[in-house]
Amino acid sequence: MICQNCNNTTFYTLANDYIKCKICAKKYSLKKLQKDKEIIIKFCENKNALETSKELNLNYKTVKDRFDIFRKKIAVFLEDEYNNSIKEYNEYEEFYYIKEREKKRKKKSLSQAINIMGFYSNEKVYTLLMPKIGNRAFDMEDGFIQYLNWNKIHSKNSHQTKLNEFWKYLEENLKKYKGIEEDNFFYYLKECEFRFNYKKNHQIDILESF
Repeated sequence: MICQNCNNTTFYTLANDYIKCKICAKKYSLKKLQKDKEIIIKFCENKNALETSKELNLNYKTVKDRFDIFRKKIAVFLEDEYNNSIKEYNEYEEFYYIKEREKKRKKKSLSQAINIMGFYSNEKVYTLLMPKIGNRAFDMEDGFIQYLNWNKIHSKNSHQTKLNEFWKYLEENLKKYKGIEEDNFFYYLKECEFRFNYKKNHQIDILESF
């Protein structure tokens, strides 16, 4: 337990199921802290907000708001991790994420695809959202597949790379969400990056440290 106000780690135990920081005197409810931990664990088990609210008997909006906060803090954490790391790129690759409903259309276009640049460095995947192709996109009949293959930045044996593994992981994980607003896609992308790079116990430790 770390005090969110002063980062102290020592507390007084109070009679009413609260604890109080020995430095700044901020009080915390033990019940609330336990509930917060349970929400963190469910998030790190890759449960969505609806599943978590049902399993913990909590209000859906309460859980959804907490999950959104986690995603924003994860994004900041990963950006800091990347900026503070030594850049030794083993792989780099461009990827176009196409929403499920777009894949089902007979006539596909890159104009609706989300362009992502991925890097693999120091045994971790890092991602960067790129500008959309927009009006430069080609339709399927005009060389959609050929354009993807031409524009991709390949590394040797690309089908065996960690980035290729991550793209599959990303697409599979995003399927559980019935729809992600494009303005929020960045945070779901970073969530997947976080899950891919860190094991569950490490994820819990990181989220509890925020």
